[in-house]
Amino acid sequence: MLKNRFRKYLPVVVDIETGGFDPEVNAILEIAITLIEEKENKFVPGETFRHHIQPFEGSIVEKESLQFTKIKLDHPLRKAVLEKDALQDLFKTINKARNKYECSRAILVGHNAHFDKSFLDASVIRNNIKKTPFHKFSVIDTVSLGVLATGQTVLARICEKLSIEYDNDEAHSAAYDTKVTAEVFCKIINNFDF
Repeated sequence: MLKNRFRKYLPVVVDIETGGFDPEVNAILEIAITLIEEKENKFVPGETFRHHIQPFEGSIVEKESLQFTKIKLDHPLRKAVLEKDALQDLFKTINKARNKYECSRAILVGHNAHFDKSFLDASVIRNNIKKTPFHKFSVIDTVSLGVLATGQTVLARICEKLSIEYDNDEAHSAAYDTKVTAEVFCKIINNFDF
């Protein structure tokens, strides 16, 4: 069902927390993915995988971004890894799920998906990663789905309209945001009469 519903694309929810808005110079600080699974003819959020990322050499981490995300780069429990290691690990996980569902590619699902894709693409180039599981240019954006289903574009407001619990104190953690975005995605897709 999953492969047929999305033209053999595996939807994977991605959220990236960054040190600013420019993917060429601002660091990725966290990345998380939530897989989408199928159970009893419904789509449901699957497992979430996350990495804290060490800012790449020469990158800029803006103070305002740290205040917004509440990320403490020097926190002793942060256990940040290199960008390349994080991406390679996540890509292995995605490829395993892609094979399970017999999908040809993954497709990035995100809230403001092009933002996350721009940082992901810049990181792939910067780290000389030859192949990614994701479609080169297509994404599924929950902002667009949300405005269609609820008339709202802000994730918290979409959740309110869809009766999905949303915790402002947890927001802007990559792992939390992917889980909530996955719930939004699944609820809208499951409610759509295809």
